[in-house]
Amino acid sequence: MRYIFIISLLALSIRGKSQDRETKNLTSCTESCSDKCSTKTLACKLTSPELQKRKETVIASLKKQVIKKNEIENGYTFEFEGDDKIIDELTEFIKTERLCCDFFDFEIKVSGDRSAALLSITGPEGVKEFINSELEF
Repeated sequence: MRYIFIISLLALSIRGKSQDRETKNLTSCTESCSDKCSTKTLACKLTSPELQKRKETVIASLKKQVIKKNEIENGYTFEFEGDDKIIDELTEFIKTERLCCDFFDFEIKVSGDRSAALLSITGPEGVKEFINSELEF
């Protein structure tokens, strides 16, 4: 009975030291880890045929309607006419795009006089290159 108790204490002691080491390693990694450790991978979740179809329909339609493209710090702002049709199209684009490219952040600004609608697409480092190559905007 005495030996079983000693073995149990020894097992607890070894397990505790192992957990302490894991905690130290995790803390060390977290402390030395840069912002890049938590960034999402910049990749579309659509298959190639799905992405190709999207480029030929929704994205192609929006590309034709872009009046101006402005580079901003972490992405681009696209200017469109401010009518209701484009606002609906931009909203649908955002609703579907965030399902396949969840690393994007979107912002729509609409002028009250219907003169312009602005769509900003931003995200982590590398998002500009992704917008240019994958969305071909």
